[in-house]
Amino acid sequence: MRVWLVFLDLIVIEAALLFGWRLRVGIEGWLDPVARDNAVVLAAGPWIVLTWLLLLALQGAYSVQSLGAGTAEYRAVAMASVMAAGLVGLGCYMFKIPLSRGFLLLTFLVGLPLVLLSHFVVRRFMHRMRSRGRLVHRVVAVGGATGIGEVVSVLEREKYLGYQVIGACTPRNVEPDEVPVPIFGGPTDIRRICIEEGADTVLVARGGYNTAGELRRIAWALEGAGVELVVVPSLTDVAGPRIRMRPVAGLPLIHLQEPQAGEAGGFGKRAFDIVLSLAALVVLSPAMVACALLVRREDGGPVLFRQPRVGRTGQLFDMLKFRSMVVDAEARRAELVGQNEGAGVLFKMREDPRITRVGRVLRRYSLDELPQLLNVLKGDMSLVGPRPPLQDEVDRYHDDMRRRLLVRPGITGLWQVSGRSELSWDESVRLDLYYVDNWSMLSDLVILAKTVRAVVGSSGAY
Repeated sequence: MRVWLVFLDLIVIEAALLFGWRLRVGIEGWLDPVARDNAVVLAAGPWIVLTWLLLLALQGAYSVQSLGAGTAEYRAVAMASVMAAGLVGLGCYMFKIPLSRGFLLLTFLVGLPLVLLSHFVVRRFMHRMRSRGRLVHRVVAVGGATGIGEVVSVLEREKYLGYQVIGACTPRNVEPDEVPVPIFGGPTDIRRICIEEGADTVLVARGGYNTAGELRRIAWALEGAGVELVVVPSLTDVAGPRIRMRPVAGLPLIHLQEPQAGEAGGFGKRAFDIVLSLAALVVLSPAMVACALLVRREDGGPVLFRQPRVGRTGQLFDMLKFRSMVVDAEARRAELVGQNEGAGVLFKMREDPRITRVGRVLRRYSLDELPQLLNVLKGDMSLVGPRPPLQDEVDRYHDDMRRRLLVRPGITGLWQVSGRSELSWDESVRLDLYYVDNWSMLSDLVILAKTVRAVVGSSGAY
């Protein structure tokens, strides 16, 4: 896969060079005699391509550990492209190469998004293949029953990571029915098992070793076998930017930054919400007017539905929606409690008889939630955040779940881009708590981008 990615990057970089040159020549106001010297571009082009690809490799854009998941791959592409632009510019200055600065600027301005796009396309292809059981790493997990159970659960949920646990090596006191995969043997048998089962990765989870010496012996046993060793620390649902590794006297000390709940409710996020919600209201106002007319025409009832929800620090507010149900929907809810399909404390029905014809379309594409932009502007909600809960849901929260109330609830969030109504209650809570503890502005931008895809595909919406 890495070979194909390098080949694709080669094509898009060459395309960027050609496009930059053609565009530079076409902008007559910038032209000078040097800009038309094709010989200079033809001579410098291969060196620009080589420099760019080399820096991509050196920055880890083709690293096995970066491909397919996380933001490290995209950061490497961006950093390598900026460094390539600076290095080429410096080389032209030092060696007095008469290469048009406009050409270089246009080439890298066009090339950076193209290279990012090529990596995105390959990543999507990898995810699709992995969901079908291809391009996966065959993993043998080493650990105790709970450690292996946690690892298998995460890797089965996040199939796009490409790790397939085929079996386990456990201490002798672990019974086969305590782990969700076959037990092949003990940690001391790890090399033989990897060879026999064709495993290319060993994943050491909690309970896999009691002392540093035992972990070293696992590493020594795998030496020269071509098997990657991965150690899972006892840290779950902690984002990478919050973790800092510092080796001291042979001890790999992990420094964990404090949770980001304070920043997630701070001034920067609020300013971001105001600017984007205002822009969205202006752009989407024709669609909102059309939705309002359709709701009114359906049965002559109110256009907006107001429902008390619990916001930041437990404050109640009226959440706005385009009405998608019959006027007496709340009164009829008690009749349908026995048909609840929601998870945990949520009430959900796939075929809720209270939903109107127009309402079903609005819900399918989340158009009923557009009035919540007014809640965001007012400060009751955020564009991105935990799902806004009802008071009776909050009354049944345990202490951990109340951390969701440290930030403003969102129109969208990890819960929406991860499946919405298809998620279990525990999974929804986990995602909300992960967001609260690991918030960053970049994560908000990523969630907003994924929301568009989730809404268009109407994933988990009913």
